[in-house]
Amino acid sequence: MSNSGDRRQLLQGNEAIVYGALAAGCRFFAGYPITPASEIAELFSRLLPAHDGTFIQMEDEIAGIGAVIGASLAGTKAMTASSGPGFSLMQENLGFACCAEVPCVIVDVMRGGPSTGLPTSPAQGDVQMARWGTHGDHPIIVLAVSSVQDSFSITVNAFNLSEKYRVPVILLSDEVVAHTRECVVLPKKDEIRVIDRIKPSVPPEWYVPYEGDSRGIPPMTSFGDGYRHHVTGLIHDKNGYPTQNSSEIESFHLRLTQKITRGFPEIQMTREYFIDDAEIAVIAYGSVARPALRAVQEARQRGIRAGLMQLITLFPFPRGSVAPVLGRCRAVLVPEMNMGQISREVHRVNQTDCRVVKYNRFDGQFITPTEIFKNLIKL
Repeated sequence: MSNSGDRRQLLQGNEAIVYGALAAGCRFFAGYPITPASEIAELFSRLLPAHDGTFIQMEDEIAGIGAVIGASLAGTKAMTASSGPGFSLMQENLGFACCAEVPCVIVDVMRGGPSTGLPTSPAQGDVQMARWGTHGDHPIIVLAVSSVQDSFSITVNAFNLSEKYRVPVILLSDEVVAHTRECVVLPKKDEIRVIDRIKPSVPPEWYVPYEGDSRGIPPMTSFGDGYRHHVTGLIHDKNGYPTQNSSEIESFHLRLTQKITRGFPEIQMTREYFIDDAEIAVIAYGSVARPALRAVQEARQRGIRAGLMQLITLFPFPRGSVAPVLGRCRAVLVPEMNMGQISREVHRVNQTDCRVVKYNRFDGQFITPTEIFKNLIKL
C-alpha cells in the first residue's frame, strides 16, 4: 500500500479482499478457481509476485488449504478462498489447523447449495458449516462482510485475529458482496494496524512449542528458525507429542477454548444503528445487512422506532451485544438467505419476552429492503 495519502478506487468485493490481505501482510495464496470466488485467485496471481509473495493454483481445495497450512508453519501469512463446495473439501485440514494452532485465513464466498447448488446465486447457507464443519470441539473465529469497504477492512481484521490468537479465521462473503462494485477508500500503509504472531523470546533449548502465555497463546516459531517444532493433528502435550494422559487432554482443550473466550471484547464485533431507543430491531449480517439498514431508515421516517444490529463476528456468537437488544425490544426480525441459521443463535441466547421472528429466502434471490420493511412493520 502507498503512503501517498488516501486512495479511492472502484473495486469489486473480491478485489477488496485481496487488497486487504496484502495490506495485512499476506504473502502466500494457494487455491482452486470456483464461482463466485475466482476473482480473488485471479487478482492474487497478478499482485502477489509484485509484493514478493507466492501464488499457487493447486489441483483442488484440499491441496489448497494444505499448502496454506504449510506456508503458515514456515512463517508466512497465508490464505485461501473458495465457495461452498470447495469449503466442504477443506474441513479435515481445517480441523488440523485448529488442533495445531496454525494461523490462516479461509474466505468462503457463499452461493446457493447444497452440492453444486446455484453457482451464480447468493446465499448464506454456510454459516453453521463455518462454525461446526470440522469435527470435534474446536475454537474458531467466523467474520462476515457486508460491503466492499468491509471486504478490505474486515480482511485485515481477520489476519490480525488469526495471528494474535493462533487460530484459523473464516471470512464469509457471498455472491452479492463479491461482485458488487463500490468506491472505497484504501488507507495509507501507516494507518493500517497490522498484528504479527508472537515469536519465542527464549533460546531453542528452552522452547516449549505449546506452552501458552498468560492468555493461553503459545509463541510460534517458524520452520527453519532453529527451534524444534513438532506438529501433529493428534491431541498433544506442551512439547507437541501425542498424549493419552487425561489431564493433559483436558488442559489442551481448555486452553484452546479459553484463549478465545478471553479475547471476546476484541473478537466479537457488531455495528449498531438506531438501537438506543429502538422498540423493534433487525439483526442481520453479510449482504442482507445493507437492505436491512435501508428498511430501518424507512421505518424511522414513518415514525417507527426501529433499529439494526449488524453482526460482523458470527462466531463466537456475540451474545453480550445481542442480549441487551433482546432485552430492550419487544420483537426482533432476523432476515437471512438460508432457512434460519443465525436466527437459531438468537433464539438460543434469548432469555426475555422479546419475540424473535425469522424471514428467510433460499431460492437464490436477494432479500430486498421492501421485503424486510414489510416484515418489520408487522412486529
